[in-house]
Amino acid sequence: MLKLNFPEYQFRFKSNENKPLIFDVIRKKFVVLTPEEWVRQHTLQFLLSEKKYPASLINVEKQLQLHNTIKRYDIVVYNNDGSIHLIVECKRPKVSITQHTFDQIARYNLTLDATYLMVTNGIEHYYCQMDMEAERYIFLKELPAKER
Repeated sequence: MLKLNFPEYQFRFKSNENKPLIFDVIRKKFVVLTPEEWVRQHTLQFLLSEKKYPASLINVEKQLQLHNTIKRYDIVVYNNDGSIHLIVECKRPKVSITQHTFDQIARYNLTLDATYLMVTNGIEHYYCQMDMEAERYIFLKELPAKER
């Protein structure tokens, strides 16, 4: 797989019916290794190892209802009180991060109401803090680490 703009991490791999699988430490199972999954697994390791978010507060690939449609978010990190701290949208490396990508995560955030947003294709990472009163996002140089 392509080298991404993350630190080096150790992953568990196996093959099933000639499909490569990677172990997801949050879902506790092997999942098909697609380019987007490669980005998602690196992002999870980044959140766990670099930003010190506890695995118990992270959720991966769950459905949410947005108006009359069912959508699926990539990663959500909760606060201890159950509110949502961070939503992450992962794209495969060859997908450019555009305004459309930010619009997608902003729509998810209408339902989820997170404090922070992260959009990544594994090469480029964008971090935002939500300003709900002004209905805009404030771009950040980096994602804050988990507060103790």
